[in-house]
Parts: sequence; C-alpha cells; structure tokens
Amino acid sequence: MLYPLVRAGQFSLFDWPGFGPSTFVGFGNYIDLLSDDRFLASISHALILILFYSILPLVIGLVLAAVLRRGSVRGLGFFRVMIFMPQVIALVVVAVAWRQIYSPNGTLNDLLGAIGLGGLARGWLGDPILALPAVGVIGFWLETGLVMLLLLAGMGRISNQLFEAARLDGAGPVREFFAITLPSVRGEITTALVLTIIAALKTFDLVYLTTSGGPGTSTTVPSYEVYNRAFNLKEVGSASAVAIVLTIMVFLINIAVSRIGEERRTPR
Repeated sequence: MLYPLVRAGQFSLFDWPGFGPSTFVGFGNYIDLLSDDRFLASISHALILILFYSILPLVIGLVLAAVLRRGSVRGLGFFRVMIFMPQVIALVVVAVAWRQIYSPNGTLNDLLGAIGLGGLARGWLGDPILALPAVGVIGFWLETGLVMLLLLAGMGRISNQLFEAARLDGAGPVREFFAITLPSVRGEITTALVLTIIAALKTFDLVYLTTSGGPGTSTTVPSYEVYNRAFNLKEVGSASAVAIVLTIMVFLINIAVSRIGEERRTPR
C-alpha cells in the first residue's frame, strides 16, 4: 500500500520527464512550488471547494435530517434511496450531465429564460468568476445525500425518551436540536467531514471532464495539477511533489478534524 507513495516521494526529488535520464534536484521541486502561482491557485481553489463539498452539505444535511427525524414522512426509505443516488452514478455521467446543464444552450439557461431572468444566462463553465462555484455546486449535489444519510443513521439511534423528556420540560424543536440531536451525532458529523473534505481535496474527475482547469487557471485543483504536469507538461518530478503535498494536506486536515471530533465527544 505504501509503495506507490514512496515511489512518488522518490520521483519528487528528481527533474524527470517520465522517460530517459533524470537529474537529482533534492527539494528543488518543492521549493519551486512555493513561488508557482498556478499551484498556489490550485490550493486556494481546493479550499474553496471544501465549502461546497463539506460545509454546505453538512449544514443542509443537518437541517433536513433533523426535520425528517422529527416529522412523519411517507416513503422515507424511497426518499433515502433517491438522495443517495448521486453517490452511485458514475462521475463521468454526472460530469457530462452537468456540463450540458451549464452549457450556453443548456437546461439552466433555458430555465432562467422561462422565468424571465434570461439576462442572467451565460456559459457558466466558461466564466472565470463563476466556473469554480459551478463545479462546487456539482460537488454539493453529490455529497449532500451522503451526509444526510449518515446523520439520519446517527439520529435514528437517539432514544425517543430523551425527546419526550425534553418536551415535558417545555423544549421546542430548536432547543431539542441543539440540546439533544446535535451532541448525539457528533461522531457522524466527524465522519461526514472527513469523507467530504477528502472528496473536495482530491477531486479530479469533475474538473477534468467539465473545465479541464479552465478558463485559464480558474478551476485548476491539485489533483488536476498532478495530471497536467505529469502527462501534458512531462514534469513528473514536479507532479510527484504536488501529489506528496496534497497527500500531506489531506492527512493533516483530516487528523485535525478527527481530533476535534474526539475531544468534543470526550466527557469532561
């Protein structure tokens, strides 16, 4: 399991086009990344995608899961299957479908025109300002169902006696949520954050199939930079350095999230 990571670390110490002779540069590839505007932009884009892949799905998922937990919803099993459906659809299919939705003659612009907002229509994935949020919305659509199901599973284990006691004490829905529901699903919240943050940081398929990092560098992300440098620019050493940095980022962020989650669950 560790062999590919070790080899990537080895490659990152060389200036190598992927074939033929290589030149040892030590940490030169890593030092170059510190002043590489394209790489630094890809890091900032990945952090922005965490908002769409992780934070927003967690907020919306918490609210919807709490409503479903409290209310009586017919066909809840079918509803759970439907909201989880994006997780089982191949990302290639997802990317192609959303690319069509965002195209200048696509569904989104047709819908805006139908409701009298045709002036807002544009090529969403071709707009340097809106392209990254547009990709983020796809990630939000993908991850919300997963987060909601994790939270529903956690809420399903909460004893009804706790809610009954809270209602006898005069607690309303909001107080129930913050006093009982939220503390009881901290483990599921931590799991959801870990999974969605990993998905945000290592996203490649959606970017490659929808924007290819463009327009310009407005949607490039670290995973795409690894591919672009290794296979398009023939800079395998630099690509390996990006891969190692990305691995360290994923590891450190998720260790921090897990540690915070464990501390909050530990009674004082």
